[in-house]
Amino acid sequence: MSEGKYRHLLTQSLYIFLFLSLLQSLSFCLSLPVFCLSLPVFFRMGSLAMLVLLFFSQGQSSTPEVEKRSTCDQCDERLFCNCSSRNYQHVPTVTVTEVVTLDLSFNDITSVAEDDLREYTWLRTLDLRSNRIQSIHEWAFHLLQGLESLDMSYNQLAALNPAWFSKLLSLQHLNLLGSCYRTLGPGGTLSLFRYDPGSLGDLWPLGVVTLRLRGPFQDNTTLVSSILHDVSYSETFLVVADVLLSEKTSIAPFRETNRRRVRSIMFQNATLTDEAIVHFMEVMDGASLEFLGVEDATFHGTGSWTPARRTHLDNLDTVYFRNIEVMNVYKFTSFLPVGFLLKNLRQISIINCKVYVMPCLTSLLLTQMVYLDLSGNLLTDLTLTESLCHGIGILRNLRVINVSDNALKSISLISKLVTRLDKLVHLDISQNAYTSMPPTCSWPQILTHLNLSRAKLRRVTPCLPSTLEILDLGHNDLTAFHSVALPALRELHLSGNKLMSLPPGWLFPSLEVLLIQSNTLNMFGPLDLRLYRRLRALQAGQNRFVCSCEFVNFMVWRWGGAVEGSVELTDRWDNYLCDSPLPLQGQRVDRVQLSLFQCHRILLVSSLCGCMLASGILFVILLWKIHAVWYVRMMWAWLKAKRNSGNQKRRDAAGNAYLLCYDAFVSYSEQDAEWVEEFLVPELEDSQPPLSLCLHKRDFLPGHWIIDNIIHAMERSRRTLFVLSEHFVHSEWCRYELDFSHFRLFDGDSEAAVLVLLEPISKDDVPKRFCKLRKLMSSRTYLEWPQEDERRAEFWSNLRLAVRGGDEL
Repeated sequence: MSEGKYRHLLTQSLYIFLFLSLLQSLSFCLSLPVFCLSLPVFFRMGSLAMLVLLFFSQGQSSTPEVEKRSTCDQCDERLFCNCSSRNYQHVPTVTVTEVVTLDLSFNDITSVAEDDLREYTWLRTLDLRSNRIQSIHEWAFHLLQGLESLDMSYNQLAALNPAWFSKLLSLQHLNLLGSCYRTLGPGGTLSLFRYDPGSLGDLWPLGVVTLRLRGPFQDNTTLVSSILHDVSYSETFLVVADVLLSEKTSIAPFRETNRRRVRSIMFQNATLTDEAIVHFMEVMDGASLEFLGVEDATFHGTGSWTPARRTHLDNLDTVYFRNIEVMNVYKFTSFLPVGFLLKNLRQISIINCKVYVMPCLTSLLLTQMVYLDLSGNLLTDLTLTESLCHGIGILRNLRVINVSDNALKSISLISKLVTRLDKLVHLDISQNAYTSMPPTCSWPQILTHLNLSRAKLRRVTPCLPSTLEILDLGHNDLTAFHSVALPALRELHLSGNKLMSLPPGWLFPSLEVLLIQSNTLNMFGPLDLRLYRRLRALQAGQNRFVCSCEFVNFMVWRWGGAVEGSVELTDRWDNYLCDSPLPLQGQRVDRVQLSLFQCHRILLVSSLCGCMLASGILFVILLWKIHAVWYVRMMWAWLKAKRNSGNQKRRDAAGNAYLLCYDAFVSYSEQDAEWVEEFLVPELEDSQPPLSLCLHKRDFLPGHWIIDNIIHAMERSRRTLFVLSEHFVHSEWCRYELDFSHFRLFDGDSEAAVLVLLEPISKDDVPKRFCKLRKLMSSRTYLEWPQEDERRAEFWSNLRLAVRGGDEL
């Protein structure tokens, strides 16, 4: 392919991320030292796209013998053919020639021939990853001019031929990761032991280049210089890794980065010396370097960089040092010899470098600094005071300070040290040893972001600045947050505490994001969220939820409704698990199924109690209708009387013989007493032979319960003579006497009752509960007091006969 065609492909606003590795082992990659090249490449046809190239050594490729092609018929209506994982050894034919997406991944394809894809001109996506492809014909893809995505990663390609892609003008995504390439381009070299200058010159502009140089490369400086010349651009982020920089010769290749005006260089896993640092600054004198980083490095030296004081790196504004071990830390002087560099620095990051103090004299030189990150070091309250020059406000341009993960203990001291930093908006003092928060503090007037997470705070106070927009108090020991109003707060992080409820929303009228995971929340509901007028995102998972009906209903059915519709749960449902009740423990809240009784227990219990009450009332009414109370009461009284009677009989058996004392017990109303005393008693007691009557006025024992007297009188009488009248029916005591007589009838003594009607009375006037008496009145003859004098003699005769126990009348 001509150079013009190759340039046409690569000049479509191509961004390539190049990773170069130099391996010293002679036993690797056919026992030849090679560069293992990793090229993440993004093609852009109007937009950014990606090409990923990973170069390793590989043996010579071979072309397999051509076999008959198989057919794949797994195509759907979307013109997608899924031919993945079917053990194809060659590219199969598909039943739909208009296929748009063809997945041939995870097969055993070893080659792609010129005609394999010729028919699929509508193809937009082709996936050939994870096969065993060793060869691809130069024109295999030339008819796929509409192809947008091509994945050939993880195959066995040994060479990369740009001719494959010369006609793919629509290509946006090309993945060539994971094959062990030995040859780049058509040059035919078996390894990259020799690099021809200009081979990578057309791959522009480069975004990131990672050059891994294992060990010293003094003998390869020309090769490295040539590569750096071809891949370095002003916008290239250059990463130099696995390198030993100890002498001037190891720094020489970086002259190319100066000439190519590279603005960003990062050293990773490097070993540095004073001599190398001095010479690097000399090599970069007058360079466009803006960013200098050193990560995971070891420094052998004392900071003797005075010889570089005449260099000019005026464009350098950002330094990033992370995980640097200074071997002779107690001999290290200071940064004062390179003070000419410090005056222009705007961003300084010294992370996890065991820094315990930055002298105030050094801080005085950082007049332009806006960003300072000293996290993960050994700062204490005393040394931080020195680093910030006792809070006199020297670093007035500082906008961001990060002193997290140190040994700080006093929030009050930090607030005083930064209160004069008028431009400070972001302060990170997390992962320190704070145990309390003072009642009041003084802060910069525009501080909007404060991170106090991962400390040991137990409560919050009005010490917090009211200007905050983002506050992180996560992973402390807070049990409540209800005493501080933050009107400007937009984002609040409270995860990992011991809060049992959401903070009152009225304290944060501007809050939009609330994170309160991993606390001890039991539940929350629409009333809680309604207080947050602007809340739109909530994360509350990994709490101890009580899966009540109200909470489950709110989470599953009502979430997103009229009240809480503007609030979105931004964490996963897997984080919302029931802690109680015990049968639901561990279940996802959205999958909990609760019964009607569980969800409406009060209503159901109330309804049940109402039904029971209504049933009880109906039952009482029924008992009243059938006189059950009367039956029970009479039964009790009768049983009691029977027991007493039995005891009396036993006493009589022990002494005198038991005798009936009366022929009849007369039951009558007081209103009928005159008739009883003037007519009934003389006629019966004065008769021959005389009859003995028991009258309550005369024969009841004084001092005894009247019921006992009634039953006792009946038990000692052969008959009970009822003098029935309207007065009798309405007399309470007559009814008692009638009641006990009723029980005697139930005992089987149907002759025990003698009825005398003083006046006409219907059996219907007798209470219905006296069913036996009513039956007797219907089936037996009863005596009626005659109004005519001539019939009274017959009445008395019949009455005497009935009392004595004569034949039925």
